[in-house]
Amino acid sequence: MAHHLSAKKRIRQSEKRTAENKYFQKTTRNAVKKLRKTTDKKTAVADMPEVFSLLDNLAKKKIIHKNKAANLKSKLAKHVNSL
Repeated sequence: MAHHLSAKKRIRQSEKRTAENKYFQKTTRNAVKKLRKTTDKKTAVADMPEVFSLLDNLAKKKIIHKNKAANLKSKLAKHVNSL
């Protein structure tokens, strides 16, 4: 267990950040799954910018790698265009 105040604060901060990162990751993952299951092109085209924005934010915060975000966006765009 940490004894210094700064170490205790660091533990609190990392726990808070971990919880936030998990929430954003899970929210984005659910949005991606929802977009993949969509069969209606109009709703897919409407939802696509929102999902892309979520992926970009995850990459910006370094929760996921920028190339992973790019790959997901590319695959989702292919899916939407094939509808």
